[in-house]
Order: sequence, then C-alpha cells, then structure tokens
Amino acid sequence: MAEKALKTSAFKWEGKDRRGAVVSGVINGQNPALVKAQLRKQGINPTKVNKQLNLSILSAGKKIKPMDIALFTRQMATMMKAGVPLLQSFDIIGEGFDNPNMRKLIEDVKQNVAAGNSFAASLRKRPEYFDELYCNLVESGEQAGALENLLDRIATYKEKTEALKAKIKKAMNYPIAVIVVAVIVSSILLIKVVPQFEEVFSSFGAELPAFTKMVISISQALQQWWFIILIMFFITAIIIRASLKRSQKLRDMKDRGVLKLPIVGDILYKSAVARFARTLSTTFAAGVPLVDALDSVSGATGNVVFKNATNKIKADVSTGTQLNFSMRTTNTFPSMAIQMTAIGEESGALDEMLDKVASFYEEEVDNMVDGLTSLMEPMIMAVLGVLVGGLIIAMYLPIFQLGSVV
Repeated sequence: MAEKALKTSAFKWEGKDRRGAVVSGVINGQNPALVKAQLRKQGINPTKVNKQLNLSILSAGKKIKPMDIALFTRQMATMMKAGVPLLQSFDIIGEGFDNPNMRKLIEDVKQNVAAGNSFAASLRKRPEYFDELYCNLVESGEQAGALENLLDRIATYKEKTEALKAKIKKAMNYPIAVIVVAVIVSSILLIKVVPQFEEVFSSFGAELPAFTKMVISISQALQQWWFIILIMFFITAIIIRASLKRSQKLRDMKDRGVLKLPIVGDILYKSAVARFARTLSTTFAAGVPLVDALDSVSGATGNVVFKNATNKIKADVSTGTQLNFSMRTTNTFPSMAIQMTAIGEESGALDEMLDKVASFYEEEVDNMVDGLTSLMEPMIMAVLGVLVGGLIIAMYLPIFQLGSVV
C-alpha cells in the first residue's frame, strides 16, 4: 500500500509567476492537487494541470543503455558538487532524459531514497542497471562522506569503459561486414547471373572447363536449396548462441580462442588489460582494500583468461605477495603493465599508475582499431574483387576456349 501511495506521474502545467508572466512546464507528482500545492510553493499560480500520456507504454522497446547510466552518474556527480540536495538532483536529472524508461528508473531510485533507504541500497534494487561494483563504490562514498567524489570516479570509469567497448565492437564489426557483403554479392551472382550464362553454354555442345562446371553446380544447388540453407544458417546461429549461454566450458573456449585471432585478438587482449587496470585503479582509489578490489576486477575484465589470472593474483596477495610479482607469475600481463604496477607499489601511488596503464592501453586499442578500419577498406574491395572476378572468369572461360578452337 505504501508503494502505491508513493507512485507518481508526469503532469503538464500552465500558470502565472509572481510577475504575472505566463509560464508552463512538466512536473512529477502524485495527483493534481499536490502538484498545484507544489507549484504554489514555488510562487506559481497554476491555471491548468493535466496528467501527461504515459510515454513509457509507447516506447517500451527503448532500452536503457549503459551510456545512459554513465550520463546519469556524471550528472549526479555534478549536482552533488554544486551542493544540490540528493532528492532534488533526481528530479532535475530525470526531467533531462528523453527516454521514459530512464526517467522511471530515476524516479524509482528517488522514491526508495525518500522512503529512508540509502542511495546504495536503492541502487541495489535494480541490479540489471547498477552492478555490484557500482553499488559498492557508491556505498563507500556514502560511508566516507565523499559521495560526490566517488560518483565522479564512477562516471569516469563508466564513460571510459563504454568508450572502450564501442571501439571493440567497431573492430569486430568490420570483419563481419566483409563476410556478409561477400556472401550477399556472391549469392546474387550465383542465383541470378550464372543461370543466364548456363543457358548460353547449353547450346555450345562442348565440354565445359572444370572451374566453370564447379561454379554452375554451386549455382544450381543455391537455386534449389537457398531457402533451406538460410533456415539452417539461422538454426545453427541460434544453437551456438544457446549453447554459449548454457555451457561455461564453451564460453571459456571462446574467450581463449578470440585472444589468438590475428589483429583482432591483440585488440581484445589490450582492451582486457585496460579494463583490469581501470577497474582496479577506480576501486583502490575509492579506499576499497586491494583483496576486495580484486573481486570486482575479476568480473570486469570480460575474458576468462584474465578472470582466472585475477583470481590467482587475489589468492597470492591474500598471503602477502606483492601485486606486481603475482601479476608476473600469471604470464598473462604485458611487461609494461607489470613494471608500472611495481613503481606504483613502491611509490605509494598504485591507483595513479594503474590509471596511467589503463589510459595507455585504451589509446593503443584506439590506434589499432583506426588501423584496422583503414586496413579493412581495401581488404573489402580485394575480397569482392576476387569473388566477382573469379565468377566472371568461370563464366567467360568457355567463350575464350571456343574462340581459340575457331
């Protein structure tokens, strides 16, 4: 019953301010009467207060993205540093989002805080958007009385992490784009163009070259079975996806395999090192003990190779081993990251050194993705040229042979 009483809606209002000027806007409230009372407190004489249409129903498919959470965190940090009260910050930030689902999320968190829960406890009720690391850092900030500083660190962490993920997606999308374009172009040629040549060749009455026969056979198979091939492709993709979700062993194999891929594997490796350093730097700087910080790092690296290495490091550090020495024994981390960590431990500035490591490898990933993009553009042209050129040669070989016979 208490939750029902706290439920609010958006109301569009019109009225006059103290100078008699006509003003309007949108405000959240429980009912029109309370909204009018709230406006009067602000020196506005309301003339119209109407409940707005619930846009969240119309845009239910508009998901809350990680960058929305990063923006929310950045704005909260700014509001807190400016001295704006926590509950008022929620109202200001919520009104700035176009996504109604994001506005509803912020309103839910606000209502939980207003009911007497801590900010961290309110966030923990929505684990699909605020992970354990996020909530732990917010809790540390509340306990230390430095919430605005911790929110600023979390915002930086989220922004850089999401930027890194975007670069990785960009790197992975290019090879996929090459394959998709090549398959589509080849399929169109085999299904639509090759049959036209096949009709011409049937009137020759001569033996066709082996290469031409092979292309015609592929064309005939595609014409007859293209729909079944397409269905089989989608079924295979669904089975692989479902198997990866169910089987930890398969996911581990995939994680190890992608690191061995040419070019892309190096990008993924360096991005994992960057995430390790960025997460450890953020948590350690927040005052989280190193062993506890490594717990958060373990799940943030995004690859089982680094997860296992982090778990080993945690076990070593728990027994008194230095972080840099333990990192070296895993044979997973690059020398530069290990040396920077050693300097950080000796100088008492581990969080700063780890931040520098993260920035270095994030820049490396950025440069490698740009290089891959430049490399893939001519590669796409080369692959398409070979495919299209090969099909053209296969179709014209019989014509060339016929010309030589004549």
